[in-house]
Amino acid sequence: MKTLRMTFGTPVANEKLTLSLPYPKDGVSQAEIETAMQSVIDRGIFVAGPNSRLGAEIVDRTVTVVFGD
Repeated sequence: MKTLRMTFGTPVANEKLTLSLPYPKDGVSQAEIETAMQSVIDRGIFVAGPNSRLGAEIVDRTVTVVFGD
């Protein structure tokens, strides 16, 4: 499963906010991610919310069930 993980700076000293979203589209560009991150900042939907874009990464994870569900 792929996850887009976006990291933001906050107004609280030395604190970061990470927003993770599953299933980003294949081939998503840096520009698209930066635009999405800026939209999160501009909308102000978090208390002490993000005020800067620090970085983003796509994490690709494979889970193998060994036992149970």
